[in-house]
Amino acid sequence: MGQKKKKEKPIYVDDGSTVADMSSLTGKPSAGEGKGERNGSGKRSVPRSAMRDQLRTFTDAQKMMFLPMLAVLGILALAFLIIYFLL
Repeated sequence: MGQKKKKEKPIYVDDGSTVADMSSLTGKPSAGEGKGERNGSGKRSVPRSAMRDQLRTFTDAQKMMFLPMLAVLGILALAFLIIYFLL
């Protein structure tokens, strides 16, 4: 009864990338100089997504943000109307 089971500590592995690593979208080399494989010509081969995929990601993000944006604008307009009528 007096013995407690020790929790296992999680082991975190750092691969050097950030949580939202979007560096492959621009085609520019990332901050780490040693990253990326080199091909025969000496240039790094950076994987790039197609323009169509980038556009789809952009429009999907805008669609997701549209209704919350309208809600925030409505709350701000309502707050200004209340303050306007009170003063």
